[in-house]
Formats: sequence, C-alpha cells, structure tokens
Amino acid sequence: MCGICGVWEYGASDGRVEGSLIARMRDEMTHRGPDDSGELLFDKNRGGFGFRRLSIIDLSAAGHQPMHGCDDSTWLVFNGEIYNHAQLRVGLEERGHKYSSRTDSETILHLYEERGIEFVHDIEGDYAIALWDSNQERLVLVRDRIGVKPLYYYYKDGRFIFASEIKAIVQHPAVTPDIDEQALYHYLTFLTTPAPNTLFKEIHKLPAGHTLTLSRDGQLNIRQYWDALPGKFDASRTEAEHEAEILRLLRASIRKRMMSDVPFGVFLSGGVDSSANVALMSEQMSRPVQTFTVGFSDAEYLNELESARRIATQFGTNHHEVIISEKEMKDFLPDLVFHQDEPIADPVCVPLYYVSKLARDSGTIVVQVGEGSDEIFSGYENYVRHLRIYEKFWRYAENLPLALRRAVSTVSRPALEATGRKRMAIELLRRLGADEPLFWGGVVVYDEAFKPKVLSAQMRQRMNGLSSLHVVESYLKHIERERPESDFLSRMTYLELKLRLPELLLMRVDKITMATSVEARVPFLDHHLVEYALSIPRALKVQGGSGKHILKRALEDVLPHDLLYEPKRGFGAPVREWFREGLGGWFDDHLMNSTLRRRNLLDYDFIARMLAEHRSRKKDWGFHLWALLNLSLWYERWIDRG
Repeated sequence: MCGICGVWEYGASDGRVEGSLIARMRDEMTHRGPDDSGELLFDKNRGGFGFRRLSIIDLSAAGHQPMHGCDDSTWLVFNGEIYNHAQLRVGLEERGHKYSSRTDSETILHLYEERGIEFVHDIEGDYAIALWDSNQERLVLVRDRIGVKPLYYYYKDGRFIFASEIKAIVQHPAVTPDIDEQALYHYLTFLTTPAPNTLFKEIHKLPAGHTLTLSRDGQLNIRQYWDALPGKFDASRTEAEHEAEILRLLRASIRKRMMSDVPFGVFLSGGVDSSANVALMSEQMSRPVQTFTVGFSDAEYLNELESARRIATQFGTNHHEVIISEKEMKDFLPDLVFHQDEPIADPVCVPLYYVSKLARDSGTIVVQVGEGSDEIFSGYENYVRHLRIYEKFWRYAENLPLALRRAVSTVSRPALEATGRKRMAIELLRRLGADEPLFWGGVVVYDEAFKPKVLSAQMRQRMNGLSSLHVVESYLKHIERERPESDFLSRMTYLELKLRLPELLLMRVDKITMATSVEARVPFLDHHLVEYALSIPRALKVQGGSGKHILKRALEDVLPHDLLYEPKRGFGAPVREWFREGLGGWFDDHLMNSTLRRRNLLDYDFIARMLAEHRSRKKDWGFHLWALLNLSLWYERWIDRG
C-alpha cells in the first residue's frame, strides 16, 4: 500500500506545476509510504504525479514510482495490490511486453497498453490507480470494485487534483477547505459522507467500482465497471456443495492475500471471521501466524481476549496483545482527526489504531482483517431484526392505503415521542406513513425524525426539502430496476455494499492502519467470494433468529462449534463510558465550546440536554455525541485552524 497524488492543469496554455508542490502534497502522506518517494512532471509541466511507497512486493529500487510502461508515453502511480499479477504477467510476456521488476505495478501498465481502460476487468485486488496517457492526452483514475482503497479528487477552473488522502489535496494553494453543509446533513445519519461527496466542499471521492477519465478538453467521464448486484443462484447445488464452494473461495482469497515480501499476520478479535482468517492461514504456513488483539482495562465487557487467546493457542500462533483505556483514547484523538481526513464517526477507530501500532512495532507490515463477512453473509443482529420486521409486518403494511398509514403514523408517533424512548419505532412509523423504505443502513444515528432537533433553525431552513432518503433511494431503485426479482435481504445487502461498507468500515480500516504504515487486506471481500455470496438466497443465510448460517456451516470442520454459534459480540469501544467518566470537561471544551459553534449549524441547547441525559444515565447518547465530537474536532483541525 502506498500514497498517491497528482495535479493536471489541463486547461493551461503553459506549464506551471512545480515539483515542490507535488512533493509537499506527497509528503503530507508519508505515513502511507515511509520507504521511498518519487515525483514526475508531465505534459510540459502542466501535470505532476507524487508517490509514497510502503514496500511490500519487490523491495528493490525497481519498484520505484512513478513508473512508465514499454515507453515513456504512459506513466503510473498506484496504491494497493494486484493479487493475480503473476498469472497475468505470463501472458503479457508471451505477447512481447518487457518487465524490469517483479512488481504488480508493471502489470497494470502493460495491461493498459494492450487494453486501454478495459484492463480493469482483468485485475483482481485492492487498488487506487492513476495513469497519464500522453498519446490520448488523458488522465485515468480507478478505484477497486469493493472500495478497499480510497481516492479523492478536486475538479475546478481547468485544474484537476487527486490523492489517496484529502490532506494532500488541501496542500494545493487553489484549494480552500470549507464545510459542505449537505454532506454534513447526511453525515449525521450515516456517520460518514456518501460518495461522491465528502465533508469538504468541492472535494469528491471516486465511488467504488468506478473509473474516471479526464481529457484535454476538460470532459470528465465517470463510469461504473463493477456492481454488487446479486447474481443467479445455482439451485442445482446442494447446501453442502454451497458450503464447500464458500470454503474453497475463502481459502483461495486468504492465500492470495498472503502475497508479500514482508512479514504478515492477522488481527484476531476471537470472533468467527478473524478466527477463520487465522485457521485458514495457519494451514497454509509452515511457521506460526502472527496474531494481534486489543482489549480495554476500563471496559472489560467489551473484551474478547480469552476467546482470542483460545484461538491463538489452538492454532499455535505467535500472539500479541495491547490493553488500552480512556487515556489512550484522549492521547490519540488529535492524530485521529488528522488521519481520518473527514470524520468517520466510529469509535472503533481508537482500538484499531492501537492494535495496528502493535503490529507495526512487532515488525508486521501486512495484516488480514475480518471486515465484510457480516455484510455478505448477513451476520448482524440488525439485519435479522429488519428482515423479521419486513417479513412479519412491513410487507403487508406497505400495501395498505397510504392515507391509512399516514393516519396511523400521525396518531402513534406523538405518544411514543412523549416516552422519550423507542427511537427506532418512532422512525419506522414515520417511514411507513411517508411511504419510505424500511431499511436505510446497518447504522443510522440521527434519523430523519430526530435529526432536525440537533440542527439549528437556520440550518433546518437551508436544508428544507433535503432528506437522507435521497441517498438510500438512489441505490434501492437501481437494484429494483436491475434485479426486480431480488428479495428484501438482497436489497439490504446491496445498500450496505454501496454505502456503509466502502465509505465507513473500509475507509476506517484504510485510514487507521495506514496511520501506522500497516497494510490491511480483506479476504472476505475478494470479489469472487462476494459475487458468490450475493447469489445465495435468504434461506441459506438467515435461519431462526441468527444470520451467517451457511458460513458457519462451512466452517464447522475448521473452528470450534461453540465459537461458531455463540452470540455475536462485535468489535467495539466504550464510547458510552468515555462521555460519562473523567474526560467530561475535556469533551465539553471540544464539543460545546468548539469553533464550529460560530457557524450556527447545530442546536447547542439540545446538545447540552443530550449530554446531561447521558451523564445522568437517563439515556445512552454515546454514539450521537461521538459523531458530534468528531465533527467538531475535524472542523477545528481543517477548517477553522485559528
């Protein structure tokens, strides 16, 4: 994994891009690539590429970037890994392409020389790619299918700027950081900003599975080359055959992601997914797997240390642990805001940083993580809950006359609001009466019924008519149009793979592991496994009151039975306690007294009531407050630096 950046002043009559600017942008991301750096000026100094290298494949100087192909008409900067590059190389060499390294980077260049932008269909991996093609006078960007690697851009006034991280883009003097108020509105709901927007005004992110081409005349073309739509289910296979195929695909994915010339290991929580990574990696190794676990000294109810130790012992790993508390959280928060770029309001970022640092300090540069399994195999309790609501009630209720639904919603909601509880029921009644879909995402914090309360009167007026429904509907309407036969669970999964997974969970993994110069790989999100899992019907994923049925069955000969079928705990952080214990005054300084308050975007009287209710233990507003704290710290770091 690396950090890439670049500028192309496609509308300029003469070249004015300087190497010092490219170097400044590049070196703002030194953590992404501490091993090497490079830069290139192209198009008669109208453009430039910058690169920071974290050496993983071919550690020699031959892996230096920017890199050119068979001649110097095509140049590349690339972040990520192409897991099938060695197989592709055989055919490319047979067709006359000359290699000067063992890197996967070179394979991208030679494929592009052969196939142009269609090369994206040949590569397998996690990547953010930028290519300068002088023959066609165009810039090409690519983000991987699932969205493991981020890629941002700014496009204005004849200038295009891109980077792996926003902090590199804002180094350009043409970019003045400011807040995008509509993105803020959606952030409060989803804990992240949906692509293609970011919380930075005029800075965008390339959606997962998309290419971007920019030509000399300034024409920008963004095209989707892969989509997470469910495929056709093979009903001729038995359940046992589906289990065997899932296990085969997962084994192959883990093996591919062991491709490395540096030490690698696994983040082990002790749950099903990380334990499966350990078990299937260990059977393919002749030495112990390196495993890493984080726990809390002040929130033992969140710890899975014993479960992780059990798996480490069973599979003979070289196990490492780190224990943190609210002190480590406070120490890391300023750096957290820097590394996130825009708020990723998931408190798991804190323990994730310390377990990543543990890996790096031990000499491990590459780790495999368990993200994605719960999305593609329906492992979350929240998925099962929404599925049961839909099947037992919603699918019948939504066929009732809209006027009747509105009347029920209008009568019932005030009574529930008066209790001060049952937030989910209040919001679902609102959606039913408004003829809106049941499921909006795996985590919705400030829903449309609650969000107006935290916004100032002026912000509510400016956002009049805006709803985060617009984000959700665009995806749900697409799958309904493309796969009209898809069931409710398939549509839930599709929405998660378009929004929460790439822009919250995978963004969290990328930004926080790279803060410590560690590359995270995600075997459950190999696109072959994802495509197969998406084709599996609801009956094989959810049985009774729990999900992940077919994955657990597939792993019964790999992992202990009790581990597979014990209640899911999840990887968490004690955000509830952080706002109630000794850091209360510190939180007040950075939330209630933030410089963000001058923008009159939020209702601070309401926020004060939330804080008081939380600290008195009347209610648990931990996630809601964490989202606001992250927003405030972000604003102070990037917008109002005074």
